Amino acid sequence: MAIKDQAICGLTCVVCLGVAIWYTIALAFPSVMFGWISPRDIQMWLIGVPAFIGVLAVAGWIGWTMATTPPPKPIEEIEQKEE
Repeated sequence: MAIKDQAICGLTCVVCLGVAIWYTIALAFPSVMFGWISPRDIQMWLIGVPAFIGVLAVAGWIGWTMATTPPPKPIEEIEQKEE
């Protein structure tokens, strides 16, 4: 089981490294990667889409945390236990 988990983690690292290299090249040299589209347009999309996804992910995580966190105990109940 541990070997399978390590293999999946290793594959994930390799894929992420490949995506990071592709993203860096596409951002630095958009005309090489996408010759048929304006380099300025590509750079805007390469910056805007991950930022948009990041904002949605953080907002979703905050919403999920707020929705699944139980409410705190009332202060009266806490004060009664202290007495």
